[in-house]
Amino acid sequence: MKDQNVVEEDWDYLIVLDACRFDTFEEVYSDYFEGELEKRESRGSSTPEWAAKTFKGQHDLAYFSSNPFINGLGIPLNEMEWGSSYDSDWKSTEHISNIIDVWNIAWDDELDTVTPEDMNEVVLENRDEMEKSERTVIHYMQPHAPYIRRGKGRKVGRIRKSFKEVKEGGQTDGETLFSPVLDRIKPKVENFLEQSELAMKVGMVLELNPESIRDLGTQGTRETLEKYYEENLRLVMESVQGLVEELDGKVVITSDHGEAFGEEGVWEHHVETHIPALVEVPWFVVEEVKDS
Repeated sequence: MKDQNVVEEDWDYLIVLDACRFDTFEEVYSDYFEGELEKRESRGSSTPEWAAKTFKGQHDLAYFSSNPFINGLGIPLNEMEWGSSYDSDWKSTEHISNIIDVWNIAWDDELDTVTPEDMNEVVLENRDEMEKSERTVIHYMQPHAPYIRRGKGRKVGRIRKSFKEVKEGGQTDGETLFSPVLDRIKPKVENFLEQSELAMKVGMVLELNPESIRDLGTQGTRETLEKYYEENLRLVMESVQGLVEELDGKVVITSDHGEAFGEEGVWEHHVETHIPALVEVPWFVVEEVKDS
C-alpha cells in the first residue's frame, strides 16, 4: 500500500473527507463518480497528527477548513483542547499560505458542525481565494460525526467554541482552551478515553439523539453506528458531486484518517493508533461526475 503523500501528488483540488474509511468509500463512490480508486496509508490516525506529518515546509494552498484543528489562528497543536495528546508545536499558519476558517464562517449551531451544503457555499463564494493560490484543499467535516440526521457534535462544538473565543477576543470562558483547571485534568481524561473501549464507545453514543440511541438496542451498536456513518458519507458525497461540477482542474478525493467501530478494541479515532481502520484511506482521482 502506497503512502498517501498528499503534497507530492498531482492535483489542482484536493477534497478531504474527514474520518473517511477506505472500505466504506469503496462501497459507495461509484454511485456518485467514475474514476480511479487506490487504497493509501495516511500518515496519521487523527487530524492533528495527519496535518503535522503531511504539511511540512511551506505550501501555497487555499485551504478551506471545516475542522477547527486546521485554522488561521496560529495556535500550536499542543495548546489545543483535545489536541494536546499529540505533542507537537506545529501551526497551520506556518505551513499553509491561506486558510479559510469555514469552521468559524459557516458553523451550524444546531448541529455543531459545518454541513456539506454550507461548505460548498463558502467555497463558491470565495473563488478569488482559490485563484490566488497554486492549489486548493477543501476539507469537509463529514463523514466525521455528528451524524447530521442523528445527533449533535458536542465534542467538536467545544473545540470550535474555544477557537472562536480566541479569534474574537483572546479570552475563553474558563472551561476550554488554555484553562489551568483543564490543563490538569485533560491528560487523565484523554488517557482514560484512549485506554477504555467502553469510554470510546460511550463517546460516540453521547452525540446521538434519543431516537437514534434507541436504535442501538434493537439493531446493535456497531451495526447502527456504521449505518449512520454511511448516511453521513452519502450526504457529503452528494455535495461533493455538485461542487466538482463547478471546478476546472484535476480533482482528487481522499481523507485525513479513518474511523473505527470496535476493531482491535478501538472506537472513533485517536492519535497514533495506527490500525487499518484508521490509516487506510481512499485516494480517488475523479474522471466523471455521475448524474444525481
